[in-house]
Amino acid sequence: MATPCGSVMLNCTKPDPPSLLEALRPVFNLSSIRPVMNMSTPTNVTISFVLFGILGVDEKAQVLTTYIWQTLEWRNEFVRWDPEQCGAVRITIPRKLLWVPDVVINEFMGKNSAPFVPYSYLLSDGRVIDKRPVRVVSSCRLDIYTFPFDIQKCSLSFNSYLHTISAVQINHTSVEAILERSRKVMTTMGEWKLVGITVKIYRLPTSSGDDYQEIRFFVSVSRRATLYVVNLLIPSCFLITVDLFSFLLPPKNVDRSLFKMTLILGYTVFLLSMNDMLPITGDNIPLINVFLSLCLAMMVASLLETIIVTNLLCGSANYCPVPRFIRVLVLHHLGRLVRLPPKPRDLEDTVIQNPAAQDVSEAPEQRGPLDEDKTLQQLRSLGRELQDIRLQLKQQLNESQSSEDWMQVGFIIDRLLFGLYIVFISVSFITIIIIWLQSYNAS
Repeated sequence: MATPCGSVMLNCTKPDPPSLLEALRPVFNLSSIRPVMNMSTPTNVTISFVLFGILGVDEKAQVLTTYIWQTLEWRNEFVRWDPEQCGAVRITIPRKLLWVPDVVINEFMGKNSAPFVPYSYLLSDGRVIDKRPVRVVSSCRLDIYTFPFDIQKCSLSFNSYLHTISAVQINHTSVEAILERSRKVMTTMGEWKLVGITVKIYRLPTSSGDDYQEIRFFVSVSRRATLYVVNLLIPSCFLITVDLFSFLLPPKNVDRSLFKMTLILGYTVFLLSMNDMLPITGDNIPLINVFLSLCLAMMVASLLETIIVTNLLCGSANYCPVPRFIRVLVLHHLGRLVRLPPKPRDLEDTVIQNPAAQDVSEAPEQRGPLDEDKTLQQLRSLGRELQDIRLQLKQQLNESQSSEDWMQVGFIIDRLLFGLYIVFISVSFITIIIIWLQSYNAS
């Protein structure tokens, strides 16, 4: 064997595979060492992969499972042959007969369960192309705060586990080509969608001064939110909208509280049945959990408000007069805010007088002396009865005014919560639509 251009030229006896394989046997005995003629020469390893499928994301374990086709390419300086003399440009060789770089994925958290491929390509110019499928179970810091409109960015870090940069230098192919090819061949049409792939090269310092090299690919995937919007958000908005329109029911004539209790029960059953669709919370609570909790809280608050209003409307006659601070805060300020100003009060000093009582002093002068005592006694008795009637009417007027004040407080609270319901539903719908559109534009 001669060694032109720093490589070993193989001589084949015949232009057929058996002769080429026989010429390669001395090379196979050197598979334990790095294939360079000078150990100070680094081996350049080019990394490429195709993302074939996104199998799943485990929010609780913070794990991303993907299926990739990994390609490693390097040069073996112990090998070179003439394609015409040996009859082949490339040949498949068992991987165990060649030196293979110890390139690993740092985020790997499990065993590779992909089918094992025992062969590699060996080309006439000494290049080795090693292709194999890898089922990557990689650790990834997942942020589910904006679930189901979240975009996760996970990394796949390739580096040599043993060799430093002076021995093995790692390169990569174009990330645009990797992304385009991945989108073409990706077969999984599940929950996740590939958004983009970026790459950065890092140098990891060591105590000896010879650094390690790491190539880190950042894979961005977005969640398809349509399933969660249709099955979780829209039904919740529908139920809370029905609860909103229940405020139009007159609480004094219709058992509005029974209707609201039925809605709360149905919404609770709905949340329990859809609990499996919600992510298991990690470091923070997703916004969708906050939204669903607020919907339930608004329903419970509307039920409590209905109970209070119904009690005020039906039992206010037995209450004491409205305290001053409630009268000022609710009747005057909140009443004007919700366009229910306080009604003008009736005159409390209205006195119903008997015209005959005004002539008490004149009656004795107009009547004769025989009827003076009898007439005076009857007039005095009539005056006392009128006075009693006046006191009773005044008491009834005060009680009626107090009852009306409490009823007015109930109507103001009812309309105030109705307005808060409208604001909450409007903001929720607008926010969901905006975030949904932004997530689709980002993907």
